[in-house]
Amino acid sequence: MALLEQLQSVSWERAAACGLGAYILGCFATGYYLVLARTGKDIRGMNSGATGARNVGRVLGPPGFLLTLLGDFAKGMFAVWAARKFGHNDFVTLLALLAVVAGHIWPAQLRFRGGKGVATSLGGLLVFDWRLAVTYAAIFALLFLLTRRTTLPGLFAFVVLPFAAHGFEHDPLETTLVAMLTGMILIAHRSNIVDEIATTVTRRPAAETPGKTKS
Repeated sequence: MALLEQLQSVSWERAAACGLGAYILGCFATGYYLVLARTGKDIRGMNSGATGARNVGRVLGPPGFLLTLLGDFAKGMFAVWAARKFGHNDFVTLLALLAVVAGHIWPAQLRFRGGKGVATSLGGLLVFDWRLAVTYAAIFALLFLLTRRTTLPGLFAFVVLPFAAHGFEHDPLETTLVAMLTGMILIAHRSNIVDEIATTVTRRPAAETPGKTKS
């Protein structure tokens, strides 16, 4: 569908309703409320300060990690499913995906300090176009095997997604919205990117053991 035709087919009332509903859903920070219920503490003041599964796992262990991951993943899936069902338009569907991820990263009731958005994004992408989610998983898995790291491979896999969307013949508007999703994820991980680069640049070979000569 041509860009102008797709925009003309949008019900802007439904788009606004889907976007607002998705944002509110995204604001339900699974990890924050789980840790609050179990410990009475604010997860944002612990370890990395994020409300995502990795940080929750550090506090509550594997069960906390799994519950948070499933909760964040599910809200992305539900937001996109509902928008597709009631919006009847891929633009509205992707708008809802952006909104639910924005709610997760910047929840209003938590003073806009939430998680990083990866699980919520992947849950939404799985419903919108499962090929994008599989592309992400494949690239991440390959780079993880090569580097044994998680942050930069995961972010690089997100950078590839707009190109994958174009390759899967999504129109320019949809590809642009996928690129906006990538931008949101990169912004949410900006401190992680700086830390990873600094660690890579400053890494030096281990000092030689005293008393040993080079072979």
